[in-house]
Parts: sequence; structure tokens; C-alpha cells
Amino acid sequence: MSAITAVFDIPGMTFKQYDQTVKDLEAAGAGAPKGRLYHVASSKAGGWFVVDVWESEELLGAFAQTLMPILHKNGVTPPQPQIHPMHNIIKG
Repeated sequence: MSAITAVFDIPGMTFKQYDQTVKDLEAAGAGAPKGRLYHVASSKAGGWFVVDVWESEELLGAFAQTLMPILHKNGVTPPQPQIHPMHNIIKG
């Protein structure tokens, strides 16, 4: 297994939908899922942009089993992630 970057471009997602999704994930015990190293979320014109770093694509897939129904519940069309192999992280 090798670390990956997962990029999600989510047109139409609102602040309210994002915040509710986070609350629902926390309530489901998935607020800090196994294998997710970083989560960065930004609003953008007409939607939302999320970048996650995961220990592996398999762990992202396991998390998606919880995430997808929550996104649907909150009226969000789940995007197809762009998956890239992780090369480096520089902090600070």
C-alpha cells in the first residue's frame, strides 16, 4: 500500500451541506477515519473543493462506504475522485 492524494471537485455543494456532512460523519464514528492523514476543504465559485491524503486507496474506499450515503442524504451528488500517488509532503 502507498499513500495517495484524492481530489474532489464538488459543483453545487454549499457550506450548509459540507458542514452537515461533517457532523453526520462524526455522528457515524467516521469523523477521523482510519487512514486519512489530511483533509483540506475550500469553498469555490459554485461549489466545493476537497483534497485528502490517505494511507491507501483501499482505506479511502472503505471510508466511502460510510460517506456516500451521507452525501446522498444531504443532497450532494458524489463526485468521482481524482486519485494521485503521493510523492511528498512539506509542512510549514
